[in-house]
Amino acid sequence: MSWLYEPEPGEHDLDETDVRVRPNPKGNKPRTKIRPEHDGAALGLLVGVDKNRYQVLLLDSQIQLNATLAKELRTDGPVVGDVVALTGNITGEDGGLARIVRIEPRKTLLRRSADDSDQVERVIVANASQILIVIAAANPEPRTRLVDRYLAAAFDAGLKPIICVTKTDLQDPTEFLASFAGLSIPVVQTRSDEFELGKLQELLAGEVTVFVGHSGVGKSTLVNAIAPSANRAVGVVNDVTGRGRQTTTSVRAIKLLKGWIIDTPGIRSFGLGHIDPKNLLRSFEDLWETIRSCPRGCTHLADSPDCALDEAIASGALGPQAESRVDSLRRLMTSLS
Repeated sequence: MSWLYEPEPGEHDLDETDVRVRPNPKGNKPRTKIRPEHDGAALGLLVGVDKNRYQVLLLDSQIQLNATLAKELRTDGPVVGDVVALTGNITGEDGGLARIVRIEPRKTLLRRSADDSDQVERVIVANASQILIVIAAANPEPRTRLVDRYLAAAFDAGLKPIICVTKTDLQDPTEFLASFAGLSIPVVQTRSDEFELGKLQELLAGEVTVFVGHSGVGKSTLVNAIAPSANRAVGVVNDVTGRGRQTTTSVRAIKLLKGWIIDTPGIRSFGLGHIDPKNLLRSFEDLWETIRSCPRGCTHLADSPDCALDEAIASGALGPQAESRVDSLRRLMTSLS
């Protein structure tokens, strides 16, 4: 007796052709990492973000709608100021939800890091053309080194800077502004008891301007004066600590008659860990020509021999603010290194 099975006449041996292939329950098309191009998708401007919902203004119809992100954008998604491509429900009707499927090429990016040693950049806004650095003349006290950080970030991003000093009725800002007298940067001054916005409105016309500043400097008050319909929340400065309470908690783009402004939350520090060191040097416009005459290999720090900055300070060639300006530059360079 053999244990080998022998088929009866008429039977056939089993082979692979007898195996039934179960259909793919999610469809018969194989999965692919290739995503559609969405060539016909509508384009819109991202004007705000709130709890993972993106507010987008359609460029052609000017309809504002809510959108969510396509899966492939959740790691590195869009920011306010981005032009994005949308599919899905783009009618703007209540309850409708579009989907952001693509970020269009960016012209500029304003970035910061958590601190100077952090190489991870955090994008603040995209496609701005200039930056308004808002500083209070008093309450809270102005900080020249924070302005230097904003200027370095602006130069790195390719943004035109403007300095706006608020609350000038509380203190004369002349001494503070002397630190930046050698820079070709427009300066605007406002009071807390009245607003003369003619010059500022001229500078904002036709531009996309991002507002940045320390908490409590009056940035939101300034935004409301320029665009009353924005209705941004305003706060007060703590009399004990001298610090402002953050009232703006999200980035928001606001349309003007001509141009856009982008309001950002107030911050007390601005990390430059992502900045190209050469861009840091060039942001000190009043020192740049002197720096260029330094000997090859000069670090421009205090212990660097034959540094042209030290020679210029000793000769008085850079003016009365030279020593403090050079000290600010060297502090930033040391922090970044």
